[in-house]
Amino acid sequence: MKADIELSLIHDGKFWVGSNHALEVKGVTISELDEDLKRGLRETGDFTPGTTVNVFMGFDFDTIPTWLRQYHNHYFNRTISVTL
Repeated sequence: MKADIELSLIHDGKFWVGSNHALEVKGVTISELDEDLKRGLRETGDFTPGTTVNVFMGFDFDTIPTWLRQYHNHYFNRTISVTL
């Protein structure tokens, strides 16, 4: 699946945060993040209602200390499809 947009994904200690140069969405849970993503995509006006948008979220490993990166399997990248 080819991504229509890409976001950098981090966890700030409380929220999952997905962002790029034009959009920032967040949620305490991944489900809340996905709901905020739908809201954020609607608000951009870049997509027609009913459109399915493929979003790639790549975890930003620079947000965790180098010595912890050996445990990277606890973190992830994800691609989701949302219908607006």
